[in-house]
Amino acid sequence: MKTLLVTAHPLADSLSTHLGRRIIVQLVEAGHEVVVEDLYAEGFSPALTAQERSSYYTARYDSSAVEAEVKRLQSAEALVLLFPTWWFGFPAILKGWFDRVWAPGIAYDHASDYGPIKPRLDNLREVLVVTTLGSPWWVDRFLMWQPVKRIIKIALLSTCAKNSRLQFLSLYNCEKVEAPRIKRFTRRVDSALMRLVESARSA
Repeated sequence: MKTLLVTAHPLADSLSTHLGRRIIVQLVEAGHEVVVEDLYAEGFSPALTAQERSSYYTARYDSSAVEAEVKRLQSAEALVLLFPTWWFGFPAILKGWFDRVWAPGIAYDHASDYGPIKPRLDNLREVLVVTTLGSPWWVDRFLMWQPVKRIIKIALLSTCAKNSRLQFLSLYNCEKVEAPRIKRFTRRVDSALMRLVESARSA
């Protein structure tokens, strides 16, 4: 499959970066075509521009400033998102990627009566999210109700990529994580990648 790996961490020596390298190697070894989009390294601007916002409900969204990102998203059959969760939300740079790239005419179409939107990312079949959190698991799940997972699953994929399957992995208490737990989490990532690869082979 054509796999788009989107990373959103400012530090080159972060755990997210380490996991990203491992994911790339495994996907390439499995025969996948991998395109890496490192939002920080590429200097991606997260702010929706005036031109983009004013064109949101016109006949054609102005995607001229993000044309490369749009092409990569539209051609992806698998999407891997690798990022830290901050304040129970996306890093600003990743939220901006959703705002500017998952736009009308690209990820979805507006309904004529401004009702439910119509999905366009029919090509996207597999989505793997790997995220790290400083909080304990029970705070994210029981107090916050997993806001990041719900946004990706309900707000984004169920409306823009209905044919996709989501795998969502969270590493909690990451600010004081020790080597054995990192190793266990890495094995979970490996297993998720294996499921993604097997799904591609059976498609």
